[in-house]
This record gives sequence, structure tokens and C-alpha cells, in this order.
Amino acid sequence: MKIELTNEAIRKIQDKIENEKGHLKLKYDTEGCGCVVSGIPTLWFVEHPADGEDIEVETNSYPILVEKSKMVFLDEELKIDFSQESNTFQLKSPGQIINGRMSFLMFPRE
Repeated sequence: MKIELTNEAIRKIQDKIENEKGHLKLKYDTEGCGCVVSGIPTLWFVEHPADGEDIEVETNSYPILVEKSKMVFLDEELKIDFSQESNTFQLKSPGQIINGRMSFLMFPRE
């Protein structure tokens, strides 16, 4: 898996996390979706990786944690961008916009 962050996304992440210690995580959130195939990718900032479940993917900036069991729902090449117009992060692949209004959550409870 390859994940790239745009310069705009990197700046916005830096603004949000400031000097906090933790890890970026691309979470395939299925809470309230009814079924695992209806999940929504979100960007989380977590204190610790989930034991045995999270793997670290190197990027052009911050390493990002991804749940090993949910990688099947994500494309092999991903780009995380930030839209000034909608004031949200975006998750894209070469063939589609996966989530055009991706949330960023600081230290959510898993």
C-alpha cells in the first residue's frame, strides 16, 4: 500500500496536532454503518497503535497506521488531501474519490 499526503494536508495535520504525541491512523470506521463493507474512511490521531491490528505504512510525510483486517476495503494507492473550500480532508485513489469529506478525530475511543 502506498499513501501520499499533499502539502495542504500536511500543513493542516500539523495545525491540528501541534505538539501532541501520537500516531496518524487511517481508520475504516464501520460504527453505525450496518455492515463492514459499508465503512467510511476517517483520519484519526491516536495515542497508541492497536496491538496486533494496526500496521504502519510509510508515506512522504507522517507514517500512517492502517488496520490490517480493513486493508481489503482500501485501494493500493491512496492520496490524502485537504480542501480549503469544504474545510475537510479528502481520501482519493487514482480512479476515484473515496471520501470527499473525511473527518479528522483527535484521540477517539476505540
